[in-house]
Amino acid sequence: MQDSDVAVIGHFAIDSIRLPSRSSPFVVLGGSVTYVSLVTKRLEGSAAIISKVGGDFPEAYMWWLREEGVDLSSVARLVDEQTTRFELEYSKDLTSRTLRLKSKASPIEVNDLPQALQAKAIHVAPIAGEVSCEVVEHLKKHTEVLSLDPQGLLRKFDAAGKATCSLPVDKHLLSLVNIYKSSQDEICALTGCHDLNDAIKMVHDFGVKNVIVTLGVKGAVLSVERTIYQIPACNSAVVVDPTGAGDVFIGGFLTEYIRQKDSYWCACVGSAAASLVVEGIGPTFFGKKEEIYRRAHSVYEKEN
Repeated sequence: MQDSDVAVIGHFAIDSIRLPSRSSPFVVLGGSVTYVSLVTKRLEGSAAIISKVGGDFPEAYMWWLREEGVDLSSVARLVDEQTTRFELEYSKDLTSRTLRLKSKASPIEVNDLPQALQAKAIHVAPIAGEVSCEVVEHLKKHTEVLSLDPQGLLRKFDAAGKATCSLPVDKHLLSLVNIYKSSQDEICALTGCHDLNDAIKMVHDFGVKNVIVTLGVKGAVLSVERTIYQIPACNSAVVVDPTGAGDVFIGGFLTEYIRQKDSYWCACVGSAAASLVVEGIGPTFFGKKEEIYRRAHSVYEKEN
């Protein structure tokens, strides 16, 4: 965990993904921590995960991640608890989905953090409200670059586990981070602004340097100290499963960012990596590093 390039904190998930092209669901390893760490490794960075899982978490998943070189020394397995599980059902055109929470692991507390924690970048990636503001304050002391995806803090779950984007978030969190990433719906829900530019401005007002808003097939918006750039979506050979594309985007961005690359290039790498992961199901396909960079250059050179 000490001196990792990218450390990511949040729950693992076991995802049951229903795709319109398939008659039965696929059960795969999920959670932002999975996608961020694997793309970091694909780009030859070192990655570590802080998480909690239950006794139902397959050992095969742990073996796979260790084989990929991900540091799992700060993943706690609580044998009497359940792992966070989601059911995801996509629309016919894959542009929207229904998310249902089936089980939830216990929150990640300050005393769950490793004493030797030090990383060039730490990405805070809750999926079901498992990371508190107190934990984020503690993380800030152990990195130069603190990144936040607030999706799991915004989610509200009804009695059936169906997720909606409506919970208020302590905006003090924004004053702690250097990089913010979310979807357009999430940043508008967080800020209460209906206009995207107004929402981005509000996030910057808390001192956030880089604001990233992913727009699905439309690419992304990157705002660096209030200068806005449109990041085109890279072309995918085929779109099979959009799960995790936003997580792969920020994972690619952070891995390049800590190498002192300019933010626009970092976003192009994020876009390229996202365009590859959607070609497989779950976190099973990231392409080769050379292909990520080739696609990133194809976007970057068009704009420069």
